[in-house]
Amino acid sequence: MNYRHIYHAGNFADVLKHAVLARLVTYMQAKDKAFRVLDTHAGIGLYDLSSDEAQKTGEWLDGIGRLLDADMPAPIAEILAPYLKAVHELNPHGGLTYYPGSPKLARMLFRPQDRLSAMELHPDDYETLHRLFDGDFQSRITHLDGWLSLGAHLPPKEKRGIVLVDPPFEIEGEYERLVDGLEKAVRRFAGGVYCLWYPLKKNAPIAAFHKALKETGIAKMLCAELTVRSDRDTTGLTGSGLIVVNPPFTLKQELDVLLPFLKERLAQDRFASARAFWLTGETKAS
Repeated sequence: MNYRHIYHAGNFADVLKHAVLARLVTYMQAKDKAFRVLDTHAGIGLYDLSSDEAQKTGEWLDGIGRLLDADMPAPIAEILAPYLKAVHELNPHGGLTYYPGSPKLARMLFRPQDRLSAMELHPDDYETLHRLFDGDFQSRITHLDGWLSLGAHLPPKEKRGIVLVDPPFEIEGEYERLVDGLEKAVRRFAGGVYCLWYPLKKNAPIAAFHKALKETGIAKMLCAELTVRSDRDTTGLTGSGLIVVNPPFTLKQELDVLLPFLKERLAQDRFASARAFWLTGETKAS
């Protein structure tokens, strides 16, 4: 309940998460039929990077700040286009003042038939998020523990959807809760596309987390990880991971193009690394 994403908005972890989310939304729009994005830990939706909080950490400078107006190869620009277009639209006079959280980003990419369900537990953040989307009939904002939504709000009535699970990892056991929550959700909505975010840091139980995911028996899970610096001298966040369940068939190929670029552009030391691999399905990881 103490977590405030404003300190971290637009950092390297957001870049990876939001670039992938934008690709997932774009893929879903290949069909005319409506879909819903369920964002379980939505935050406040829109972040002012000129605020005291964002300026205090300056994390966005080493994230979206390195990308927004940077030269990049055409294939990279094409993959990042939906994400970066949204950020540019929030800053029409140039520069970088406003940054979209995941619910705002998804909503900016919607067609008229697409819908958003955003959950936020923190009372102040919920009120801010609710005001941001007030009067928007395509969006439903709910004051709720996002973990509960994985049971209560699935399947969506559209029968198509993306479920983003991005907990703050404030307490012990969040990796286990991700696995349990995913299992619960897939039982209710097996055909959904799920995107789970997790932190990479010293002593994080990543191997056990991946093993537990494999043991769920879920048929197709793609993993993407980006590390920007060594964890040798810090206990803080050094990398970011995503698990995508039922990914678009093009996503692995796009990540193979995108991740080396992000590794080079967002690296904070020589130990930066990136990888995309199948956890289950397609070419299964060993």
